[in-house]
Amino acid sequence: MKALIFAAGLGTRLKPLTDTMPKAMVPVQGEPLLAHVLRKLKRSGCKEAVVNVHHFADQICNYLMTHDFGISVAISDERNELLETGGGIKKAAHLLGSSEPFLVHNVDILSNLDLAAFYALHKPERLATLLVSERETQRYLLFNAENRLVGWTNIKTGEVKSPYTDLDVSACQKLAFAGIHVISPAIFPLMESWQGQFSIIDFYLSVAASSLIIGEKVPNLQLVDVGKMDSLEQADAFLTQYSTEVRI
Repeated sequence: MKALIFAAGLGTRLKPLTDTMPKAMVPVQGEPLLAHVLRKLKRSGCKEAVVNVHHFADQICNYLMTHDFGISVAISDERNELLETGGGIKKAAHLLGSSEPFLVHNVDILSNLDLAAFYALHKPERLATLLVSERETQRYLLFNAENRLVGWTNIKTGEVKSPYTDLDVSACQKLAFAGIHVISPAIFPLMESWQGQFSIIDFYLSVAASSLIIGEKVPNLQLVDVGKMDSLEQADAFLTQYSTEVRI
């Protein structure tokens, strides 16, 4: 299993910490978020990881040069331009290869998810498998009865995005994306016309009618999105709750 860790973001919701460090280096229980994710990947059988960098990129690169996590780690350098999630995946294509699906993991997600078991849920006919949950949010992915992605909505504004002009939003499952997905390398040819910065969700929606993108809910999922200052206490409590064997 290969993995791409999204670590390039500006982390604006974690200010003032991210005024002097990248989000990936924000400590939880004395170690950077990046270290927790890399160790979880190693325990899940991952052999190679790619980390994209932009904000305070040197701090991440220097950290990885001086710490060994037992897996090969390559850098996808976005210092010249922050490419967002879709652009970041496209830029890392040469590092991820074309022989097998790869896992994408946000650096600010801590969970009890069995990554190897989730990776195994991905099937050859799928372009992507998305980890989703029923947590409350304003923005939801929309799925049909077969768990196929059909759209996106912001329930606060009423905005809907979908490749289907006649989509009945009320008949769809509304599920929150959890920042972890498995992607087939078949995605890269489909991205050829997409340039610069773009969202992977926007890309998924653009191909959802012709490519199979499935949402998977995992029983008993516990997840912390370490995106805001008040979530740092939750992250600390989460890591305390789970033992070394099961925690991230």
